[in-house]
Amino acid sequence: MFFTFSLYSSLLLPFFVQGMVVSGVLWRRSYREELPADGWLALLLLLFVGRLAQWMLGFGGWYDSHDARTTFMFYWPFENWLAVGPTLYFYFRSLTNQEFRMQRPHWWHFVPALAYLGWRLVVYAYDIGWWHGLQGQPLPAHFGTKGPLAAWAEQQPIKFWVNTIGYLLVLAYTVRTLREYRTYAQYLNDNFSDTDQIRFRWLRNVLIAVGVGTGVTLAFGFINTFVHPLDYYQAWYDYLFTGLLIYYLSIAGLLTGHRLAGLRFQPAPEPLASLPTLSSAEVPGVAPSSAAKQVAYAELLEAEQDETSEEAPPSGLQQEPGNMTPSPVDAAPVVTAEPAEADAELTRWTTRLLRHMETERPYLAPELTLGELASQLRTNTSWLSKVINTGCRQNFNDFINEYRVREAEQCLRNPRFQHYTLLAVALEAGFNSKSTFNRVFKKLRGSTPSEVARRNL
Repeated sequence: MFFTFSLYSSLLLPFFVQGMVVSGVLWRRSYREELPADGWLALLLLLFVGRLAQWMLGFGGWYDSHDARTTFMFYWPFENWLAVGPTLYFYFRSLTNQEFRMQRPHWWHFVPALAYLGWRLVVYAYDIGWWHGLQGQPLPAHFGTKGPLAAWAEQQPIKFWVNTIGYLLVLAYTVRTLREYRTYAQYLNDNFSDTDQIRFRWLRNVLIAVGVGTGVTLAFGFINTFVHPLDYYQAWYDYLFTGLLIYYLSIAGLLTGHRLAGLRFQPAPEPLASLPTLSSAEVPGVAPSSAAKQVAYAELLEAEQDETSEEAPPSGLQQEPGNMTPSPVDAAPVVTAEPAEADAELTRWTTRLLRHMETERPYLAPELTLGELASQLRTNTSWLSKVINTGCRQNFNDFINEYRVREAEQCLRNPRFQHYTLLAVALEAGFNSKSTFNRVFKKLRGSTPSEVARRNL
């Protein structure tokens, strides 16, 4: 029989099939829609699917078939923990920065994984290609299905050390990614007014699950090596957890929307020395790798510093994130004046910002970003962020949502809106969904919109 169905093989089979199908869908979507994050997630799924396949096929009778299937089981690199950590990290980088692309220095992260694959290829080439193919020698181990080099390697601690280093690398990359995820959350608060769909809370849970799962696998390996050897049935539970992880990654990855906003998160920015207040993430429309554009923009600001104007900002300006060209007129220069003059400049811009918020009401645009607001005020995001953080003592997300909550409160108190549902009130105030409306309202006012509505009846 090609595959033996038993309780242990059958329970792992659905996870295997789902992982293979979803990874194929993600690869196709990555190619069709130019979404690198989908490609990284597909690779991550395949790494876990390969690990699960070893135990599923083992319980499906492949080790005991004593034919080409058994030989396949001894030479295929089912597990490569050395690749899991970097893949998880670069999935996070691609998911939170739509312009992120692999550069030559990034590939060094995969050197250990590629070296391990090279070693497995050498073993296969010697045993099957040279020993059995060219020399015509029978395979000496496991009923004529395993070659001499594979049999020798199995007696060495190679696999133990490779897996141990792989486990530790996964944990290290997980900690690093979790740290950068916290920075990403701050980036969202500083640049976006609607963050629910791009906060990727499930990704944090995946990072924790991968870390815990790796710790469980490391514990199983430690017990098997140093405490008491585990049989195949006892080790099976470790692979069942891998199946559950595949299920969660598949569902969460398919439901993730990658084009919800122009995400350009840079966890470790390297600003130009000549432009200390502007980074690629801070200048709308400038790609992170476009150093020449940054320099040109800086020169344009310097040339126009003395031409600042108090003309009213344009109204009704709605632009897509990442496609905005900021005007240098009235752009704030790098402040090098005395502290009193700097404070006066900050106060002037704070007043201008608040006046713009009251007259133009840009907060009614549900997906308003820092870049869009900076474009309306004809300045750069670096300076506007400082005005909001220092002059208004809030981050951008709380600053905008405060206006939306005030708008909602006015609607809830106005008899003209009494026939409105809470969803209608939320949309009227600039929120994108009722769930976001409830969460933000509770955060800023300490009570839910429905409670406020009942008090106003």
